[in-house]
Amino acid sequence: RSPIVGVSTVEMLSRFARGSRAPASALARRAAPALTQRRNFIAGSEEYGKHCFKGAVADAYLAKHGLPAGLLDDPSWTTTSADKVAAAVMDWAHDNGASVMTHWFQPMASLGVRHGQTGQVHNAMFTFDKDGKVEWELEGKALLKGETDGSSYPSGGMRATHTAGGYTVIDPTSPIFLRGDTVFVPTIFVSFYGDALDEKTPLMRAQKAVSTQATRLLKLLGYGVDKVGPNIGLEQEFFLVPRKDYYRRPDLQLTGRTIMGKNAPRGQEMCDHYMAAINPVALECMQEIQHECFMLGIPLRTRHREVAPNQYEFAPFFGTAVTQIDQNLMVMQICDEVAARHGLACLPQEKPFKDINGSGKHNNISLGTNTGVNLLNPAQLAKASGSHEIFPVLMAGIVRAIDLHGDLMRMAIASPGNDFRLGACEAPPAIISTYLGETMTAYLDEFRKSKAGKEYAPAVKTVDLGLDEIAPFTMPAEDRNRTSPFPYGGHRFEFRAVGSSQNVSLVNTVLCTIWADSFGHLADQIEAGGKPAEVAAAALDQHWKVIFNGNNYDEANQEALTKAGVWRIDSGVDSLQRLSDPKNVDLFSRHGVLNEKECKARTAVLLDHYSGTVEMEALCMVDMIKQHVIPAVVNAEVEGPHLSGLQAAAAKVEAGLSKMHGAADEYSKATAARELRLETMEAARDVCDKAEGDVPEDLWTLATYKELLFLDSHQGADAISD
Repeated sequence: RSPIVGVSTVEMLSRFARGSRAPASALARRAAPALTQRRNFIAGSEEYGKHCFKGAVADAYLAKHGLPAGLLDDPSWTTTSADKVAAAVMDWAHDNGASVMTHWFQPMASLGVRHGQTGQVHNAMFTFDKDGKVEWELEGKALLKGETDGSSYPSGGMRATHTAGGYTVIDPTSPIFLRGDTVFVPTIFVSFYGDALDEKTPLMRAQKAVSTQATRLLKLLGYGVDKVGPNIGLEQEFFLVPRKDYYRRPDLQLTGRTIMGKNAPRGQEMCDHYMAAINPVALECMQEIQHECFMLGIPLRTRHREVAPNQYEFAPFFGTAVTQIDQNLMVMQICDEVAARHGLACLPQEKPFKDINGSGKHNNISLGTNTGVNLLNPAQLAKASGSHEIFPVLMAGIVRAIDLHGDLMRMAIASPGNDFRLGACEAPPAIISTYLGETMTAYLDEFRKSKAGKEYAPAVKTVDLGLDEIAPFTMPAEDRNRTSPFPYGGHRFEFRAVGSSQNVSLVNTVLCTIWADSFGHLADQIEAGGKPAEVAAAALDQHWKVIFNGNNYDEANQEALTKAGVWRIDSGVDSLQRLSDPKNVDLFSRHGVLNEKECKARTAVLLDHYSGTVEMEALCMVDMIKQHVIPAVVNAEVEGPHLSGLQAAAAKVEAGLSKMHGAADEYSKATAARELRLETMEAARDVCDKAEGDVPEDLWTLATYKELLFLDSHQGADAISD
């Protein structure tokens, strides 16, 4: 606590208010036409991460309070140095114009409905005395822990109005950062009894489980390490559409996707959008997004166009799972907010538009040791351990995990938007197999037959184009398989089916837990006297069916995988139920990730989230039919062929809503919602889209696909903003 001598309360509050305002130059940019709104990249490498309290940035402030460099790398500072760290954070905040702090946590079931997908309460870092002066104040206890109303968030019955306590506790593994006048402190969120009310707590428990079991197994294999953890990289896809037209779509505004809309004469038929030149309006928006992310220390390195019109992607460097997920949530929020400043709307939903590609968030994952060794990189692992036998044993454990727990992997990607995306020749189907490639498959096949480990040498081939100007070059002999839900890409697995709007904490909670279980299973057998190679070979023999290197879109292949017993759950609602299946409750409980109460509560929350999403879509559809489509056909004097069909469609949607509301429990309600969404509403959409085709353009009040999807054909500020 440090007094500010001679500063009146009025002046202090003025400073406090100014801290939340952008500089005049920024305001001028925002007021200017979209094409002149420009923010260059960070001026130099020294500015990267300036607004992230870690590394050299943090060390400089910690030193002023007598704390050593690198202190924040050891989470034990929360028990030894909290007050001094809080003082250092406050100094850093002052120097960067911040005067407010918030605990920043991740409530359950927030995708598609909660801006930023996080919870936060902003508190000023100063107090008032009786003389009208203020004192800066940020005590260690306030940095470490907070309390809020846990009953006002989805909890699946774990919290109620009369038992409402919810507690935020700092996550010291994810760095503190600031935006504008606010310092953000990443935290977990738990109940009075320690039950997880958030997305992050189970992930951190699962990370501990996979570290415990992986280090145990590695030790038995002769390779001692202190810790193992998941590293991930998240490819974030999204759409950017003109904001003035977004405002003419109640469905996009309230649900994130178009629930009706006739296709434009042009879509993605010419394959002309993927990695094409970025539209200037979109480019300036993406540049500003990257600038903000770089200041926060978010390594958002890659940007490009995606397959569909107006579809784009950002991709960062790999990082630890918890930090990457925190950063990804902030990336999505920044995309949303910066797009608005450029006259655009950012759509992260999985399937905003019908009949063109939807968006994913490919979850690339590897396992790394505390010494920096990637356990899925066979050459690196062999060099560090001196053994070629460890890698095939780890791969056997992963193959076993996919085969046994494909139901949980399917559950983890059951976001509402994936209803329209999975298996649509843009994302893998809901059959959970893994692609290893012919070379890796042959390597593991030889291992399981010989029960002897040897060096894995991935094949490469040389391509000679016969041109003097272009020298021969090498490339992997393995092709890419974009139809597989979970392909091995050389040094990592890629969970391709993950939805673009998801918080991927649950995805990685599942992966860490099922890998921990399989590593523990192998370790148990080795400790019981089994030879590692024989134990791993037996696991591969038993679970070999889950390896599939072919075309997952082919119906004959899908049927063959289904007959072979590979997990297939077509209904996202049915897959959500698997979270509280006895098999999976036992799995999560044994590894200390989720107890039975938490599994059942989380299942209820996920089902309610699905039902709520569909309910909003259905209500939007009824409103749009009655307030836009029917008036349009009447004004166009084409009601004869359309009016009765539109009225009947609206009535059927309303009847479907009534059926949902009369359901006996969460699962029954979600099942009715799925039927309403995929059958009744799709039929109603056909009626509306036919009507749109007969109404003159000047009488159709909803923004069309042509207006929403082609920034390339709408160049200039006037084309995207009023």
